[in-house]
Parts: sequence; C-alpha cells; structure tokens
Amino acid sequence: MRRREKFVIAAILLSLGLLGVQYISLEYRYWAVSVFFIVSYLVSSWALSDDLQKHEWLTVVPVPALYSAAVSLFYFLLPIQAASRFIIFLLFGIGMYALYLTANIFSVAKGRTIQLLHAAHAISLIFSLLISLLVTNTIFSLRLPFYWTTLLVGISHVPIIFTSLWSVKLENTVSRELIRLTILLSLVITEFTLVLSFFPYTIWHSSLFVMSLLYICLGFFHSYIKERLFTNTIREFALVSILVGVLIIILFPGK
Repeated sequence: MRRREKFVIAAILLSLGLLGVQYISLEYRYWAVSVFFIVSYLVSSWALSDDLQKHEWLTVVPVPALYSAAVSLFYFLLPIQAASRFIIFLLFGIGMYALYLTANIFSVAKGRTIQLLHAAHAISLIFSLLISLLVTNTIFSLRLPFYWTTLLVGISHVPIIFTSLWSVKLENTVSRELIRLTILLSLVITEFTLVLSFFPYTIWHSSLFVMSLLYICLGFFHSYIKERLFTNTIREFALVSILVGVLIIILFPGK
C-alpha cells in the first residue's frame, strides 16, 4: 500500500473516531479522549511506519495524536449541531492528512535538504500553535484553581515545544540541548500562564496570549537552533513582543 493511501485511510478512520467520541456521555468524555489519543498514536504509527526510526516515536508520531486530543477536547465546548459536526469532521480530516504529509517530509528529509522542507516547517509551526490554542482554551474553560490551570498548561506544552524544536534540525537523536531548551521554554509558558491566571481576561484572550508567546518563543528558538539569530531577526521578535504587550494592556478588563 502506498504511503498516501495509508495517510488517507488513517485520516478517515480518525475522523470517524472523532465523531464517535462526541457521542460519549459527558461524564466519560476525558476517558474517551484519552482512548482516542492512544488510538490516534497507534494509527499514526501505522501510517508513518515506513521510515520511522526509534527516536521518531517521540518526535514525529505524537504530533497527530496531540492534534486529535486537542480537537476532541475543544469540540466538547461547541454547540451540538449537525452542521458544526460535519465542518469539524471535514477540517479535522484535512488537517490530519496535512500533518501526515508533514511528518513524512520530516522523516525522509533526515540528513539532506528537500524542497518541501520549508513548507513542512511552516505547516508544523501552524499546527503547534493551533494545538496550543485549543488545549489552552479547554484548560481555561474548566475554571480550575490557578495552580491546576498553570500546571496543566505547562505540562501540555512540553510535547508541543519538544516536537517543534526537534523538527528544526531533524537530528537522529534527542540531544541534551533540545531537552534543556524544551524545559526552559515550558517554564516560560508556565510562568506566563500563572500571571494570566490572576487577571480576569476572557478565556479566548488568555488562550490567544499564551499562543502568541509560544509563537514568539518558538520563532526565536528556531532561529537560534539554525544559527540565524541575526540583529534583524531579534528586532522583528522584539516588535511582535511589544505588539502583544500593547494588546494585553488594551484588552485588560476593568481598566
């Protein structure tokens, strides 16, 4: 069976699984999402099995599974309508197929440069930000105490950051530097979430702020890993950071 055929089959199966999860009773929804995450990981392992190396079970395969879990969690927050379910079903399937193509590019690009690698990096970054937004929105929606919210956001971003940073160089091992950078960036996200937890921003505003910080930090560290952290690059990230800071002030509730 050709790779693209496996990608299509896997995307359709997981899309049907997403629809099935939505019919589970609310009291069992987190168990259902956990099972769906595991199933997504196994199905993705089968779809991407042709070129997988040992370390890629931690760096390539988890991304489609994280995407599945993020969408399924967020979907519980949406109105129950046939139209919305169909739209989510369609977009989820297309997104999953795009992730498989991206993961396949990362897997076959080891040790060499291919033309589609830059596009794969851009798509990977977009999905990392999307997963962050959906997961963070879901966690803030639970209205938990600030320490649980902070802890859950921090832990959930570890695999997102780890897989995104690894994709920059596509190394054949998981280096200590990669682990250190992942921990550092995860702590930055965690501390920022802790600060946000003490202010009455809306759920969407808080989620977007966390996603914006993740975008800035991932972009900065991607440039650092590529050894392309030039003055212009730093200036661009500083400008985006100032813009986000201004938005935080403008949208501050009760000012």
